[in-house]
Formats: sequence, C-alpha cells, structure tokens
Amino acid sequence: VQLQASGGGFVRAGESLELSCAASVNISTFLFMAWYRQVPGDQREFVAGITRGGNANYIDSVRGRFTISRDNAKNTLNLQMNNLKPEDTAVYYCRALPDYWGRGTQVTVSS
Repeated sequence: VQLQASGGGFVRAGESLELSCAASVNISTFLFMAWYRQVPGDQREFVAGITRGGNANYIDSVRGRFTISRDNAKNTLNLQMNNLKPEDTAVYYCRALPDYWGRGTQVTVSS
C-alpha cells in the first residue's frame, strides 16, 4: 500500500489549501483514514479522521475550518483547510489503518 500526500504550500493567514492523499489501493477497504501533522521538535498530532461510513472528527483547533473527506471513486483522502492560521504550519501526513503512512506535505502559513 502506498499513500502519496500533495497540495501543501505557502499561504497567508486567512487563505485556504486543499490537501489530497492518493492511495495505490481501493480506499473503501480502510475502516479509518486520517490526517496528522508535525512541527519539528514536536510529536506528530492527529488533526482529523474519517470512518469508512463518512463519520468525521477533528481536533478542537481546526473544527469549523477544516473538512476531511474521502473519495472512494478516486481513492483519495482530502483535507480542505480554510481560514488558515500560522499555528497550522506543519508537515501534514495521511494515514490509513492499520498503519499505513504517506510522505508528508509541507504547509506554511505566514501571518
């Protein structure tokens, strides 16, 4: 299984980005998929997750700004990030249970 994240970039506070994670397999087989992020020197933290049935959950700091979704037809996991803040700056990783990880994509938000 391979996961490839893309869509990161450099934006100003208040702007938007959409991350995408393309899987090499049919993602409908994954019960749960998620986005994590990591800042250098810190532990990787959970950001948002979604079940196969479409139930999503978020950490408090992104709820209402980020939307996670999965496109089973395209085998992609997406993260729409709106109203970005400098504290959202991190490397973002996608994950599929049991324990598949994609390479990260850098998101940098300037103030």
